Amino acid sequence: MSGATAFLVFLVAQRLGELWIARRNTARLLARGAVEHGAKHYPAIVALHATWLAAMAWFGWDKPVHPGWLAAFVVLQVLRGWVLTTLGERWTTRIIVLPEPVVMHGPFRLIPHPNYAVVVAEIAVAPLVLGLFWVALVFSVLNAALLFGIRIPAESRALAPCRR
Repeated sequence: MSGATAFLVFLVAQRLGELWIARRNTARLLARGAVEHGAKHYPAIVALHATWLAAMAWFGWDKPVHPGWLAAFVVLQVLRGWVLTTLGERWTTRIIVLPEPVVMHGPFRLIPHPNYAVVVAEIAVAPLVLGLFWVALVFSVLNAALLFGIRIPAESRALAPCRR
C-alpha cells in the first residue's frame, strides 16, 4: 500500500469512526433532554466532507506524501484528540445542546470553537499532504462559507442560553 493510500484509508476510517461516536453521543444527549439545533444545514456539512474525501481519493491516491504537511496533520490530530476528550460524551457532529453550562476548560478556555479551528486546518492541510493545493483551496473556501456563514452562528445562537 502506498503512503498516499494509507493516508486516505486513515482519513476515511477516522471519519467513519467519528460518525459512529457522534451518533452514539447524539442518542445519549437526546435521551438526557438535549435539543438539536440547525439540523437543516447538517446535510450540507456531510456533503462537503464526503466530497472533500472523494476529491482527495480521486486526485491523490497515487501522489507522494509530503512529510512536512504530514507532520502538521499529525499535530492537528493531537489537537483533535484534545478537543474530543475535553468534550467527552458532549462531542457530536451536530449541534446538540444540553440545558447546562457550556464546556469552558481545555482548549475551550483558549479559543472559541476549537473543534472548528481544527477542522478548518484539516480541510486545508490534509490535501496538502498529497500536494493537492487546489483541493485545499476550493474546500477551504467552501468550508469557511458553511462554517462562518451558517454553522457557527447557528451554534452560537443555540448555546447563548447556556453561557449565562
